This record gives sequence, structure tokens and C-alpha cells, in this order.
Amino acid sequence: MSEPDFDIIADSSAILALLWDEPGADVVASVIERAALSAVNWSEIATLLVGRGMPDEQLAAVLRALPVAAIVPFERDQAEAAGRLRRDTRHVGLSLGDRACLALARAHGLPVLTADRVWSTLALGIEVRLIR
Repeated sequence: MSEPDFDIIADSSAILALLWDEPGADVVASVIERAALSAVNWSEIATLLVGRGMPDEQLAAVLRALPVAAIVPFERDQAEAAGRLRRDTRHVGLSLGDRACLALARAHGLPVLTADRVWSTLALGIEVRLIR
């Protein structure tokens, strides 16, 4: 099996920081071409952009323009792993998207990039890199 074309997993919060030019956008820009996202997080990004009133044509263009290395399907193994993470993350209220991102990072043994500071307080055996 070939090695993946990515070496970091990005959370939707990191990508949104880049899109909205928030603090930490420069950190995300420096790794985005080597980053993968779960399809769940890709959907979160689309949902938030639509929620801000972005028309479909613009949404498609914005998403296509993001030079991420991969969008990883959310299949059975990832879904089950994200569900199991509920035990260790319930106390901080992580969403399905958060857990999907962490499950993907764990599955590939890669660090995860996020703006969500609470992730760095979790003892999950996953390297968390904060963008700010």
C-alpha cells in the first residue's frame, strides 16, 4: 500500500481560520497542501459557509480552491473510532466533527491541527498542534 500524500490532519476550525483570515491563518497556510481532512469536517466547512449566506457557485469555487492534500471518506472504521472517542471526550463536549478529525489523526498516526484549545488538554495519544 502506498503512503498517503499528507502528513497532518486539519480540523475544520483551522481551515475556517484560513478562510476568514483569523489569527493562526498563516500557520494553516504553511501546511494546507500537506493536510488531509475528514469528509465530516469538509461538510462542516461547507455548512458554516452556507450559514453565512454563501451562494452555491461561490461555495463550490471556494472549496475547490483550497489546496488540501486529501478529503478522506468517513467510512465504517472511522465512524466507529469517532464513536469510541465519545468516552474520552464527553467531559469537554466534542462534536462528531471533532471526534471524526481526531479519529482520522489516530488512524494515520499523524498530528492534528486545530484552533480548539481544549483538544490539547485531552490524553488521547494524538499530537495536537494549535494554530493560535
